[in-house]
Amino acid sequence: MNHSFVHLNIHTQYSIMDSTIRIPNLMQECATNNFPAVTLTDQNNVFGMVKFYRQAINYGIKPIIGCDLFIADPDDESRHNNIILLCANNDGYKNLTQLITKSWLEGQTRHGPRIHKEWLNKANCSGLIALSAGINGDIGRALINDHHDLAANLLDTWMQLFDDRFYIELTRTNRAFEEDYIQQALFLANDFSTPVVASNDVRFISENDFDSHEARVCIHDGTILSDLKRPRLYSKQQYLKTSSEIASLFSDIPEALSNSLAIAEMCNFGFENNKHVLPDFKIPKNTSTEEFLEQQAVIGLKNILTKDSEKFEDYRKRLSDEIAIIKSTGFSGYFLIVADFVQWSREQNIPVGPGRGSGPGSLVAYCLG
Repeated sequence: MNHSFVHLNIHTQYSIMDSTIRIPNLMQECATNNFPAVTLTDQNNVFGMVKFYRQAINYGIKPIIGCDLFIADPDDESRHNNIILLCANNDGYKNLTQLITKSWLEGQTRHGPRIHKEWLNKANCSGLIALSAGINGDIGRALINDHHDLAANLLDTWMQLFDDRFYIELTRTNRAFEEDYIQQALFLANDFSTPVVASNDVRFISENDFDSHEARVCIHDGTILSDLKRPRLYSKQQYLKTSSEIASLFSDIPEALSNSLAIAEMCNFGFENNKHVLPDFKIPKNTSTEEFLEQQAVIGLKNILTKDSEKFEDYRKRLSDEIAIIKSTGFSGYFLIVADFVQWSREQNIPVGPGRGSGPGSLVAYCLG
């Protein structure tokens, strides 16, 4: 990559509480600036991943998938520390999505989902690259509060989990404590031979977007812009800066820039576009999915209309025509799967439907119940 820097920490519209970046605008800006790669690290989710991935590929930009995970504070439910995880490969993606799912199902609080640090082990950290999240991570907060021994112990724990895939993240966005943090973080990194990496903790595209971003934050927090006492956690500098702007900021720490490129080159998770992946629907032996779909649909039609009905043959022909289309498009399994969970839902007294469109409006769907 013939560039000096790659952004590795970017929140988008899918981080509802703290970003105004829309993915199409992000990609246009990345293309304009000739960024070789771009990273998605939304809060506790990868909801925008498919849209992000496809648009990056269309623009000829390497997509890097990641997440900004919140780590529960065992002493205060309202507080959390952050960790940035990036997918180096397919195993990393599987581990990341499992951690995200667990945070929503088992780590949910009234303040949102959380992972617990004790959930992490060598196995479920495999294939992932970790960034310390700068002043928002546990190491950063320990250093800011002059708890140097605690910071050292935390770093040692992270390095045991991620080996040489753990990086201390550095930001220069004119936020409180940043410069003090950087000086202490560099000493700590030197003591442990831990690599550092530059970041801009991006929340909006242009510096001019700061005011609209602050309005969004106030809506989420239930505060007003003119309130002088409200928390101000963001700065105007958290925009999508060019490589040269970041290079200028970190000219005194060149390895923090080169490490961003090295990480981008290590992240090679990808998936196939435009490929439908459905679970296998269990069917009787010696029967194809297509044959079983037709059998079930015909049984359903016979339950609706007796074979003696004068309308039966007309509907039977229509059923055959629809099934032929479904077979040709490869959606036989899809219809059986939907019929199965709709039937199960009704048995559990869970309301279903109504659906809309040619699928739910088809005779096949009606005959399948």
